[in-house]
Amino acid sequence: MIKKSKQKFVFDPDFCHNEREVESKLIISYLLPVLGYPINAWRQEIKFNRFRLDFLAESGQTKNGVVIEAKHPDKNLNDHLAQLKGYMINLDLPYGLLTNGKEVRIYKQTENTIQLVFSCFAYGIENKIDEIRALIGRETLANSSNTEVNTKITDVNMKIIAIYHNKGGVGKTTTVVNLAATFSKAGKKVLIIDLDSQANATFATGLVNFGDEEKDDLKDNYIYHLLKSRKSFSISDVARSSRFSSHKIDVIPSHILLMKHEKELNEYKYVQGILIKKLELVKDKYDIVLIDTPPSLNLYAGLALITADYLLIPSDLKSFANEGLDNVREFLEETNEFREMTNRPSIQILGVLPTKISTNAKFVKSTLQKRIALIKQRYQFEVMDSIIFERDDLAKCTEQTLEIGELEVADPRSIHDFKSHSKSVNEFQELAQEILQKIGLSS
Repeated sequence: MIKKSKQKFVFDPDFCHNEREVESKLIISYLLPVLGYPINAWRQEIKFNRFRLDFLAESGQTKNGVVIEAKHPDKNLNDHLAQLKGYMINLDLPYGLLTNGKEVRIYKQTENTIQLVFSCFAYGIENKIDEIRALIGRETLANSSNTEVNTKITDVNMKIIAIYHNKGGVGKTTTVVNLAATFSKAGKKVLIIDLDSQANATFATGLVNFGDEEKDDLKDNYIYHLLKSRKSFSISDVARSSRFSSHKIDVIPSHILLMKHEKELNEYKYVQGILIKKLELVKDKYDIVLIDTPPSLNLYAGLALITADYLLIPSDLKSFANEGLDNVREFLEETNEFREMTNRPSIQILGVLPTKISTNAKFVKSTLQKRIALIKQRYQFEVMDSIIFERDDLAKCTEQTLEIGELEVADPRSIHDFKSHSKSVNEFQELAQEILQKIGLSS
């Protein structure tokens, strides 16, 4: 559905429930017109040799067209890259657009392969139209001399984000795992590091799938071993592929035994920099690293803040959490002093993220605004524009279980996989876009 808002049209992905609606509502009614393709400049269900394309939009310039493929909203776009690549290379088309009504990706053909040059969520796509038009707009493609300038691929470096607050129960782990799933769904390569001995992120990503202690397959290979060993136990040795998301995410698990090793690890002088050193070796493997932290001021929280480039502070904005922000500020100052001594820049604070916020309209309109203002005035922290509200969907997605014989084991799901049409999905997409913009990974 297209809604008019002030001076521009707004596309709402919630109105796309199947592939045909993605085609009619997003591509035909919205994208093709705003990109300058009149009805006589594109064809639907067009057959070329053995291929049947969903759409072919033509610029009028020889070999300067774009193939557009639409998929069901629940489909993983990564599963359809080979198909798109085949179309583009065999038909010698420079650009391809792939969408499921929730994500939009643009690929460019270079040296007999395709490379991602743009990606965004369909929610809020009206704010990205100028960038899309600069890549595959009809006028852009008709003027081939501008094409190379507009499609230059940005050199991306791995970004490390710590999610930390010294107050527990504010939604840190929920934020980490669902933000990771959102980034991965948008085409980013994501690694989660669980530095909390409570192992909540390890549990929430489906890695605790044993029914008794004898089947515990984590205790001999988790974050402790990565921190203790200088030469063995690389990131690749310890990281595991998660089960909670249909989009690939690697996780370095934690374990309840981690709490027993803090004193031991503190005695190793190299431990402060070991995670930085080992992550440097995989900087080309991941776009984003998210670190889940303990609600404390201990060694593990310190390691996260020493290692990370950025800090996100989830908070329910209630009194106890607010009072903890003073501790966060002091801890940050101490950490930055250490970073300065090791020639590392201060950690960049993305802001306080309102989490577990009541959806009550009166609360949102009045009390919430006062609490946000208080964070800025009293604690001198910026507050993120995005808000993660308290919803049943978000709580239930991590509580899913699976029966294996007589055992009932945890089988958590990301919010995307549990209920793709949940309002929480849109909230995490907004958060992901805001973060990508702040850390320089936004297309």
